[in-house]
Amino acid sequence: MSSAGPGRDSAVPEPKKTRCADSGAGEPTMFLTRTWDHRTQGAAMSSVPGTLGELKTSAWATPPLLGRSVRDEIRTNLRRRLELGETLFPGIHGYEDTVVPQIVNALLARHDFILLGLRGQAKSRLLRALVGFLDPHIPILAGSEVNDDPFAPISKYGRDTILEFGDKTPIAWLPQSARYVEKLATPDVTIADIIGDLDPIKAARGGHLLSDELTMHFGLLPRANRGIFAINELPDLSGKIQVGLFNIMQEGDVQIKGYPVRLPLDVLLTFTANPEDYTARGKIITPLKDRIGSEITTHYPRTIELGMEITGQEAWIDRAEGSGRVAVPRFILEVVERIASEARTDKRVDRRSGVSQRLPISVLENAVSNAEQRCWATKEDQVVPRISDIYAALPSITGKLELEYEGELQGAEAIAKELIKKAAGKTFLRHAGDGDSESIEQIVAWFDQGGALKISTDERSTTSLKGFRVVPGMTELLQTTGLASIDEPPVAVAACELVLEGLVAQKRISRNEELGYTRAGRRAG
Repeated sequence: MSSAGPGRDSAVPEPKKTRCADSGAGEPTMFLTRTWDHRTQGAAMSSVPGTLGELKTSAWATPPLLGRSVRDEIRTNLRRRLELGETLFPGIHGYEDTVVPQIVNALLARHDFILLGLRGQAKSRLLRALVGFLDPHIPILAGSEVNDDPFAPISKYGRDTILEFGDKTPIAWLPQSARYVEKLATPDVTIADIIGDLDPIKAARGGHLLSDELTMHFGLLPRANRGIFAINELPDLSGKIQVGLFNIMQEGDVQIKGYPVRLPLDVLLTFTANPEDYTARGKIITPLKDRIGSEITTHYPRTIELGMEITGQEAWIDRAEGSGRVAVPRFILEVVERIASEARTDKRVDRRSGVSQRLPISVLENAVSNAEQRCWATKEDQVVPRISDIYAALPSITGKLELEYEGELQGAEAIAKELIKKAAGKTFLRHAGDGDSESIEQIVAWFDQGGALKISTDERSTTSLKGFRVVPGMTELLQTTGLASIDEPPVAVAACELVLEGLVAQKRISRNEELGYTRAGRRAG
């Protein structure tokens, strides 16, 4: 922080290039005090004020922009987007009638709020999307560490700079991406990290007393002034720091140690927490919880279709650099999504911990990777994952399941295989009816009469399809259910594997690694 003050050289300080905080979406934003990129920031002004004097002749010097708080700014922009019927949280699915209206109400009420939910429920993503409700840019005093409002600076640096340079004080423009600050709470976080501390070295170099505000090293919260400050996993913060946050929410300012330093911050505070953390690792102190305006509960996708939409959106399956085009049949997407759904209701899986939506995303990506390996080895042009590829993605399941005692005894891998089998069984039933069609009976009868089928998972699709077509009724079943066309061997093979895995789940046939698919009653794998 500069120590410029009254009585020093009155030359106007040179515009300085300022590095904004990384928004998490790429390289930190760079901006220059006296320049403005109209294309990237969407500025409508023909000229951008570069000094305080120029700013005083602009719209920023008159209501409603003059003196507007960040909460009023968010409220105004939110209202405009509501009137235009715009999507408020792009990329968020399944919350349109539940979570989103509650967040909107909290923002319109100018509340601090907390998102309460299990892992993998897009809590952090919702908070990061709040940046879209901020103005594209706001003016600040150039060089200010706390984003001082040029018309009402809160720091000693800001007040001294204006006192010295007056209307020639340089102005910087802060983009909305730099106005969001996020911190993951851990037990080792200190007051200095969040609020700040006194810096003896800065005091010695500047010749200041420790009680001088210019000796302060600002923490994350003051640097988020005139923006949004988010804390993930709030219960993990120590009680001492939660008390500090309580003081900020109650009094609207920060105080450093025992010195009378007061900073009336203008900041929207947002939090996330996992209900399990209230007892497992910590808790939110009652006075702080009482002053959080709204507590909003998130949830997992309430339908398989919504889950499939989220997984399809988030999973990396568009692999342009690969040797073949990736095509994921919808029934494979459904099987993958049902794995998470089955896990969330399984008594052997800890429900308090939850099953993250990252599980089906990781499973799908791993299954596609396994299908890629096969296509590269067999020189096929199309990458289509099969049920066997989902089984190859077991590492994406076992690492994301928190098991109860019974589950620990059986082992994560055994439970993961059972979840895949159940998911395939329910998907098969959904597409093939109640399971007593003529084609299904022909398939089961063939195995009951001693038929056996073992096909390598590394075979070309055309070769594998020839093997599946040996089973009577298989081709007819694919056609009547609309699962696949035999003219598309990669998809047809995936559908054949679904049919047989579905019959295994119904215990009408058996499967093991040694014999492949056989009649029911033999040792199942």
